Amino acid sequence: MGALLEVRDLKKYFKTNSGLLHAVDGINFSLETGKTLGVVGESGCGKSTLGRTILHLLEPTDGQIFFGGKDISSPGKAETRKLREEMQIIFQDPYSSLDPRKSVSEAIMEPLKIQGSLSKDEMREETRMLMETVGLAARFENTYPHELDGGRRQRIGIARALSLKPKFIVCDEPVSALDVSIQAQVINLMLDLQEKRGIAYMFVTHDLSVVKYISDDIMVMYLGQMVEKAPADELFRDTRHPYTRALLSAIPVPDIHNKTKRILLHGEITSPIDPGPGCRFMARCTHAAGGCHQMQTLEECSPGHFVACCRYKEIEKEDTA
Repeated sequence: MGALLEVRDLKKYFKTNSGLLHAVDGINFSLETGKTLGVVGESGCGKSTLGRTILHLLEPTDGQIFFGGKDISSPGKAETRKLREEMQIIFQDPYSSLDPRKSVSEAIMEPLKIQGSLSKDEMREETRMLMETVGLAARFENTYPHELDGGRRQRIGIARALSLKPKFIVCDEPVSALDVSIQAQVINLMLDLQEKRGIAYMFVTHDLSVVKYISDDIMVMYLGQMVEKAPADELFRDTRHPYTRALLSAIPVPDIHNKTKRILLHGEITSPIDPGPGCRFMARCTHAAGGCHQMQTLEECSPGHFVACCRYKEIEKEDTA
């Protein structure tokens, strides 16, 4: 099956007083219909910026984006309007992303009004169906966001994202503001919708326990770059990059008698680590102070498992020559 979404060397830089900020720096991946790509990393690593750049909420600095085999790197106004129907986003904060002056039904109906292809009666019927789909009772139809709890507010956001029947949804930390029991409900709802509608998700989060449960593949980002990407089970079983290992070591274990050993990172990663016999080079972070200053390349260590490496061995030979 061909990829629904393909990203090639995508970059997003911001101008600052200190120079260019490389928020997203050379990201490559593909995503098939009905699959979920989890994107993890610490706050500020570029996860949310990547999702917004793909959707053209932020315009890319460089690189290519293909959707359904079509290049959408620089869409015109009409093409962008069409893309909004096929690519949507669920925002992190379910309260700030909703208009407090609009009721539940009005908030969900708004994308349908903008699309303009349905009559008023058809829009009302579609809104009721969407509310039922995401588990919002009909009695909340005229309720306002401030009258609802976080889980129900997030369900409104999910219903809005589903209203135009998209093929791809960026989920920007959609459960981080919710308590654990509500998180489980929302994630299971999203998985059910994916199974029924074949939606592809890009699930942005910093919660590794959540991303392991929902994702087919996981991509780890560090300083705007992809440092490791693998099938979810393999990433947890056979972690190669030192930054990924540090992230996994931070997952809490619910056992007071079994204390995990945290891997602490001080500054940027400078120590080389052997990714194993499947990779020709040593993994090492790019532009590390006092270390290697060569641009990383993604090497496939095993089928579908990529790790960011630099040509450490070759550089070492050049230095000693």
